[in-house]
Amino acid sequence: MKTIIGIDPGSRITGYGVISQDSKKVSYLDSGSIESSSKPFPTRLQRIYNGISKIIKEYKPDIFVIEQTFFSKNANSVIKLSQAKGVAILAAVNNRIPIFEYSSKTVKQFVAGSGSAKKTQVQYMVCLILELFFIPKIDESDALAVAITHSYFSQKLKFIDVKKNFF
Repeated sequence: MKTIIGIDPGSRITGYGVISQDSKKVSYLDSGSIESSSKPFPTRLQRIYNGISKIIKEYKPDIFVIEQTFFSKNANSVIKLSQAKGVAILAAVNNRIPIFEYSSKTVKQFVAGSGSAKKTQVQYMVCLILELFFIPKIDESDALAVAITHSYFSQKLKFIDVKKNFF
């Protein structure tokens, strides 16, 4: 069994999701967010690093998966997001965990069936795939979706064909 941590990086809110993967399915372990919006930017980066390091220490993941940075018209936002992503990756590197990245389009395509799916559609599908009895926050469901995507591409697991079974 493998433990996978997925990260949805953000300079104000960084979502994380931890799943376990065996040869037949994925299971939910934990999810949450590291929030630091009112802090000075260097303190936010430190909080992200420390938060992810703590989660890594607790769950000892075998794989670290992070969503790729998107491009925006606002260069300052891209820079801050990239810095947040960098400290998240540093936490994995310092713990010698293999790192994988997926674009949000790839994650949406796999989890929701469309690369242009809305966040709420991804959130809904994460609940179905992991058989959750609660609705995680958007940042958490995005992180879980990244982890689920990697588990599929790494093991080619058989997931529910939602169109076939539910529509």
